[in-house]
Amino acid sequence: MLKSYPCTMMRGGTSKGAYFLASDLPRNRDDLSNILLAVMGSPDVRQIDGIGGSHPLTSKVALVSPSGRPDIDVDYLFAQVVVDKPIVDFNQNCGNILAGIGFFAIEKGLVGATDPVTRVTILMVNSGKRAVATIQTPGGVIRYTGEARLDGVPGTAAPVMLDFLDTAGAICGSLLPTGNTVDVVDGIPVTCIDNGMPVVVLRAEDLDRTGYESRDALDQDEELKGRLESIRRRVGPLMNLGDVAAKTVPKMSMVAQPRDGGSICTRTFVPSTCHASIGVLGAVSVASACLFPNSPAAAVSTLPDGDVKPIMVEHPSGAVAVEIEVKEENGAVTFVRSSLLRTARKLFEGSVFIPDTVGVKRR
Repeated sequence: MLKSYPCTMMRGGTSKGAYFLASDLPRNRDDLSNILLAVMGSPDVRQIDGIGGSHPLTSKVALVSPSGRPDIDVDYLFAQVVVDKPIVDFNQNCGNILAGIGFFAIEKGLVGATDPVTRVTILMVNSGKRAVATIQTPGGVIRYTGEARLDGVPGTAAPVMLDFLDTAGAICGSLLPTGNTVDVVDGIPVTCIDNGMPVVVLRAEDLDRTGYESRDALDQDEELKGRLESIRRRVGPLMNLGDVAAKTVPKMSMVAQPRDGGSICTRTFVPSTCHASIGVLGAVSVASACLFPNSPAAAVSTLPDGDVKPIMVEHPSGAVAVEIEVKEENGAVTFVRSSLLRTARKLFEGSVFIPDTVGVKRR
């Protein structure tokens, strides 16, 4: 026998995931994890018995519900389903999947559409932080098609502007969780930063790499991945994340001087697979790291003047534009807001089926 759950598959930014109404799934995390593993087909490198796409970027889940807060429209819980291990990680946000949340909320009647745009205020439950998605809804109707382009996504679509209001320290408790702009771990200078996504930023040249290697080359570089994982596990407790061996955070981002007209070049690991591009909040954290003098990112980045800084973060598939607004008082820098443009599209809607032996345990 099989049991089914209503599901919408959406592309959000450069990721793809299964979107659910939270009310359609159990609240208990163990039961929920068992169901999501079966939905995606994990653990299996092919995810052949589920709807996952055999890659961290296509093995993601969004759980959406009406919010109980008057200043929030919907709550969004993100789950990263690990491809080859029986692990579901609820310890991080995902800005790419976030790009589809406003569309999903309107589609499911959780938010009413307005003309010409609909602003959806979203609580990112994983961190307790807020974001606002501006959805194109001319005449009160969702528009998925448009002329906005994202590097790493074929074709064009309607733009979605994401404004992050209070993401500093979203997961780790503070923007610089170790209290330092630079730490030396395994002999490598790093910046541990969390402006929505915990990221360890380090120069590629300090690891004897250029930072311009292809994604495939880096995925096959076992020596490099071993060094990055050693650093990642050592900084986990320093970043208030505890033992990160079974977690997908922090991300590791090697940086180098930009070479295609951007502000900084990145190669990011999630956590041991090289990202085809870079995550939305990962890009925000890397861009934020550039603003700290004498940091690894600052040493290789090119930034504009002014309080509102457009920062182009290069990645293996192109670049992503991040805008960060800062306020400087008495030599201290406060991060006010970060924004970027994404696109999203509904792919299919219906029911996903899993064996009835999976899921809620008898208690």
